[in-house]
Amino acid sequence: MLKDLLLKNRSYRGFNSHRPVTREELTALVDCARICPSASNTQPLRYYLVWEPEELRKVQPLTRWAKGLPQIQLPHPGMEPTAFIIICQDLNVCDSPASSQRDVGIVAQTMLLAATEMGLGGCMIGSFLAGELKQALSLPETIAPMLVLALGEPAETVVLTDVGPDGSTQYYRDDQDVHYVPKRRLADLILPKFQKIP
Repeated sequence: MLKDLLLKNRSYRGFNSHRPVTREELTALVDCARICPSASNTQPLRYYLVWEPEELRKVQPLTRWAKGLPQIQLPHPGMEPTAFIIICQDLNVCDSPASSQRDVGIVAQTMLLAATEMGLGGCMIGSFLAGELKQALSLPETIAPMLVLALGEPAETVVLTDVGPDGSTQYYRDDQDVHYVPKRRLADLILPKFQKIP
């Protein structure tokens, strides 16, 4: 079951604009994040939910997508996400952004897996205009945006493929707009046992 979710949980960059994501669905995702482990159990993360059209129009232009495909505008016009969750750090709880990076990764992956189970999909966006986003959403000074999760019903095909002989992990698209993601083979990831030097 988990492996099935992992295989379906891809970084989607095209969504069905006719399928809105509700506040209730977003709240359910944050509820999954809420029970995740946190370094030293500090729990410094807070979540800003975006699902209303006016705020969606504010957030979308402040995100940067698919740096590996600079020749393509993604999402394609009309295929933008129908929701965002802005993962933020409460600086009153912890004032070091670096110390919360593990928490951010844990909750982001957890929420995307839960979204996949709901029939949704998403994309973690680390490239965004944090200052402008903070201003656009009127976030307090002590709330720092750390990661943007784009969410919606996927409307594109993403295919996993093996890394080729050249070793490149660069993702690419074919002329049918199918998105291919090269993954390293299992045998190439497991380190051998190293002999101790006497």
